[in-house]
Amino acid sequence: MIRPLTIGVVAPSGYAASPAAAALGLQRLRELGHNVRDFSADHDRHQRFAATDAQRVSQLHAAARDPAVELVIALRGGYGLSRLLPEIDFGLLADSGKRWVGHSDFTALQLGLLASSGAASFAGPMICDDFSRSDPSDFTLSQFWRCLAGPSLQIAVAAPGNPVVQAEGRLWGGNLAMLCHLVGTRWMPAIDGGILFIEDINEHPYRVERMLLQLAHAGILERQQAIVLGDFSGYRLTDFDHGYDFGSMLDYLRGRLGPPVLHGLPFGHIRDKLTLPVGAHCLLRSDAAGFSLDLSGYPFLPER
Repeated sequence: MIRPLTIGVVAPSGYAASPAAAALGLQRLRELGHNVRDFSADHDRHQRFAATDAQRVSQLHAAARDPAVELVIALRGGYGLSRLLPEIDFGLLADSGKRWVGHSDFTALQLGLLASSGAASFAGPMICDDFSRSDPSDFTLSQFWRCLAGPSLQIAVAAPGNPVVQAEGRLWGGNLAMLCHLVGTRWMPAIDGGILFIEDINEHPYRVERMLLQLAHAGILERQQAIVLGDFSGYRLTDFDHGYDFGSMLDYLRGRLGPPVLHGLPFGHIRDKLTLPVGAHCLLRSDAAGFSLDLSGYPFLPER
């Protein structure tokens, strides 16, 4: 287990649907010996957001300025970071040396951070519901702490049916909808020779295909060494699809895109998820049985 930390909690997107569950998540961190500073505690929800836009920006900046805080975890995703991007001081966030953690809507902050400064962050668990659920995942939480303890991490994934690949480059990505949302903006990293990982929830395969084609048409995918698909659950097929499903969509993309496309990465809106350092150096090896990611060069939390 990692040493005791001072952990900041911010809510830059949606509010906790269950305040009691969110409180349980914070309590679990405290029971592990960590000091938790909840920067969202003084703000009331506004519409579908955890607070007003200005208050949510202030939470991020306050966490960055707090000298005791080493790790900052997002309360949850949802929607809201898009509204904040022009007001976020990404230089402040990068220079603070904090480790920023979250996924889903938090992808916008992570990619903005990477684009503006090259600073790494962590695509990983959030308070809701990874820490707050009644049955927290041992896999998710143990892998999270193991990743933070660094300085390197090896991940092996049993995922048959993938192409044979050996590639090396910067690991980046996150939520597919947020990636597409940032195309053409100053918050989209210009990564050449990278290894792009993506996930999404409640998106029909044709919408996943359409978003990936948008990234391809924008010239982003062709510049990558490989594309690694995480979880894409929550959608519903109908008779109208007439055999068009995720597998057929994947076959189509593999036949059309230049970089190899892998699937089976345990990351996304699922109970058992990896923590992935966004911006880390990655060595990807894949064969017919599965693939591995050797990760290094990210801001781990050393023992004092």
